[in-house]
Amino acid sequence: MACLTRTQQRGDVILAVVLFLGGLLSAVLSSVSGIYGDEQGSLAVAVVYVAVLAVPIAVRRRWPSVTAVVVSVAYFFAVTFRIPELYAGNIAMFIALYTVGAWEPNRRRATIVRVAIIVGMFAWLFVVMFQDATQPVDPDVEGAFSRVGAFSPFVAYQLLMIGVNALFFGGAYYFGDRSHQQMRERASLEERTAELESEREVTAAQAVALDRVRIARELHDVVAHHVSLMGVQAGVARAVLAKDSEKAREVLAGIEDSARTSLHELRQLLETLRAPGNDSGPDTAPTTHGLTSIAALVDEASAAGLPATFTVIGEPTQDPPPLVQVNLYRIAQEALTNARRHAGPHATADVRLRFDPDAIELEVANTGRSGSATPGLGQLGMRERAAVSGGTIEIGPRSRGGYLVRVRVPAAESEVAHV
Repeated sequence: MACLTRTQQRGDVILAVVLFLGGLLSAVLSSVSGIYGDEQGSLAVAVVYVAVLAVPIAVRRRWPSVTAVVVSVAYFFAVTFRIPELYAGNIAMFIALYTVGAWEPNRRRATIVRVAIIVGMFAWLFVVMFQDATQPVDPDVEGAFSRVGAFSPFVAYQLLMIGVNALFFGGAYYFGDRSHQQMRERASLEERTAELESEREVTAAQAVALDRVRIARELHDVVAHHVSLMGVQAGVARAVLAKDSEKAREVLAGIEDSARTSLHELRQLLETLRAPGNDSGPDTAPTTHGLTSIAALVDEASAAGLPATFTVIGEPTQDPPPLVQVNLYRIAQEALTNARRHAGPHATADVRLRFDPDAIELEVANTGRSGSATPGLGQLGMRERAAVSGGTIEIGPRSRGGYLVRVRVPAAESEVAHV
């Protein structure tokens, strides 16, 4: 059962008070007018009857079936024993039947209670009609309906009573069910709205988490590469400083260039993050890095003490998506950085970029040691970039020694996963 609000409970109490006051007025007027003649009940009994009708109405939504049964039984006895009240009983009956249809949580019980009341009332009506039809007609009785003819005034009156009662009970039944259906739809809509709000909050949290991952990946790739390169260059400069000052100046100039490049890329990343309306994240931010920049990475690695070669196999049938290009560039950058850090002083690297009709493959292999035994943030970032590009990646030691990073991504824009 739906949870009742204070407003609904207060409204039911007000309705019961109004029904009681209206019933008192109806009882007084009916008693004074003598609607039942000599067989009419007393006014005191009518007041009790009105109270019996009003009290259940005050709690009709809390106990709808009980309310309907109490009001129906009271109405039956009131009409049977000629209690002088006409209108409050009919109104209370309609409200009670409507409430069962609208507020009874057990729909089987709601149907049984209403059908039982309606069948009982119609059975009682037909019994009364039969009694009236079989009683002798006294022509001296004022107001008696004539029974002469196939469609006499008596028959017309009985048909009118059947029609009025059918509309009365049918309306209460229909509008009760309709109200219950509307409440269910409203509750379903509110539940769905709450679910959508919860999903929106989860989606927003996921978006924040994805942005944090993207930022962390970009910062790692930019900072780790250039800081590692500057560390190697600084070591070379320290080693040759006493023997070859000119070489040392060249190496220090390289450190200066690496620092400028690192600061430029960091500034570009921060500007992208601060740009209003940019919801695409760092992975799709404008960048000057692409597949054509991989050759410069190889030259940079060679200058830093890791002899490296670069080979391009095939020709691209179309320009690869910008996202694919920047991710392949970053993977090559990270793979060369790891080789420079972990492969050892005598290692070499081989970078190959292969263009197939439907895919692009990047392979970075190095000789020397197999690298760190524990995967770090760099490997995690490479795997994420491969996944974002809709491709696959292979990272691990080679059987003949050294280390291999091989990534294969689709070349077509529609195959790239923009996440």
